[in-house]
Amino acid sequence: MVTLSDLQIKEVIVRNDGKRLGHISDLEIDGDNGRITALVIYVKDKKSGLFGKTDELIIPWNHIEVIGTDVILVREVTSPSLYPGQQFM
Repeated sequence: MVTLSDLQIKEVIVRNDGKRLGHISDLEIDGDNGRITALVIYVKDKKSGLFGKTDELIIPWNHIEVIGTDVILVREVTSPSLYPGQQFM
């Protein structure tokens, strides 16, 4: 069984272009069946400085291609969206 702390040390990377999205901060879980529905990644705006606003990037579980020993590879991200807005296309 994989725990959240095991997933949090893995870096999330877009498979097509190698873009680094960051590390998992939380999971969305379906309360009815206990399954993970999405990964939550905190995205900090680089222009905001030390105390800049942090947004959440939601990656649906079906966009995950591979969970490796060090990284999690996800499908191409064409239009990332921030929580609670739209999800990936």
